[in-house]
Amino acid sequence: MKVSSRGEYALRALIYLGIKENQLINIEEISEKTLVPVNYLEQILLQMKRNGYVQSKRGVNGGYKLSRGTNDIIIGEVIRNLEGPLAPMGCVSITSYESCPLESGCLLKPLWALIRDKIAELLDHTTLFDLLEGNINK
Repeated sequence: MKVSSRGEYALRALIYLGIKENQLINIEEISEKTLVPVNYLEQILLQMKRNGYVQSKRGVNGGYKLSRGTNDIIIGEVIRNLEGPLAPMGCVSITSYESCPLESGCLLKPLWALIRDKIAELLDHTTLFDLLEGNINK
């Protein structure tokens, strides 16, 4: 699993919107506070709106805000929606399995599966609220 700039920037935007929970924040402010270019941020926020994490309002007093509570935004779900599967290799992906000619006797497959499971467990048990409060399980 590799988190691209898109995933990183989406999480930055969600964190900032979580800090400003229930306030409409214009995209320029989000961009300034998260160091994400406005044009790229527009694309990311549109995708996050489609996925139900944010809502928007147009106009002079418009902007973006969370459409769910911070406890209801699960980081694993966000990453999967933006980046795809969490598995480090296609042969252990649950949702996007890819066969491998070495798979039947592969001694690495159990390692890749364990990495997938540990990453999924951590991200699926971490909410936006946890990030905001610093409640990250070690």
